[in-house]
Amino acid sequence: MRTRPNYTAAVMTFIWLIIISVPLYAVVVTAFKPQAGYITDGPLSLPSSFTLDNIVTVLSGDFPRYVLNTLVVTAMTVAIVMVLAVPVGYAVVRGQSWLTSSVFRLFLLGLAIPSQAVVIPLFLLINQLGLYDTLWAVALPTAAFALPVSVLVLTGAMRDISNELYEAMALDGASPGRILTTLVIPLSKSGIATIGVFAALQAWNGFLFPLIFTQSSSAKLVTTGLYDYIAQYGANVPALMAAVMLSAVPILLVYLFARRALVAGLMGAGGK
Repeated sequence: MRTRPNYTAAVMTFIWLIIISVPLYAVVVTAFKPQAGYITDGPLSLPSSFTLDNIVTVLSGDFPRYVLNTLVVTAMTVAIVMVLAVPVGYAVVRGQSWLTSSVFRLFLLGLAIPSQAVVIPLFLLINQLGLYDTLWAVALPTAAFALPVSVLVLTGAMRDISNELYEAMALDGASPGRILTTLVIPLSKSGIATIGVFAALQAWNGFLFPLIFTQSSSAKLVTTGLYDYIAQYGANVPALMAAVMLSAVPILLVYLFARRALVAGLMGAGGK
């Protein structure tokens, strides 16, 4: 039997492609326009004169420092999530006590708590710990809010491991730690890659925590550093778009290299 083409789905897909392509086109084109050309021609017109001055302006300022700070915060966030989520997911899957079930429900409860609702208590806590205006002040709460989803994804990936493999290693005398390192982690690479990319996205695109918990230019991240191109009575839009375009390159490369593991890990998030 021949399958009938779904013209409705094709039309809707094309419309969605246009919706997401127009903003990307505007960002890239504006990044290579002179500021005068942007004002006269508009954001969607092709540049009458191609220029790299906006890229030079961004790279010659404090933007490279902001990128470095964001890379450090992203690495710290991913490391914290990996170190905590992997053993918690393993304990939830293999644990049989009420304590492990309660801990898992507690992590799931974190999915319902928005960061905006607890930003004031977090600010007081960060201030009392002496971490205000440091990169730790951004990395720690970002990792905390990434943990619930990470544990959920990892438990789904670890439940896909056959119980016979767990039992075979236990009969061979393997300790829980050895089972985790030699069996669970190698067979959960897709889930681990998923939470790594997810935590990196949360840290790289985060705006609220860098805005509230940092102040000096030495601790600024990319998302708050974009304000450098906005003045009181105007904005250097081409330079701003150039900064946005450059800031998207690192996380886009991470996604391109880990997209297969990301999709595979999300498909296994539901578990058996």
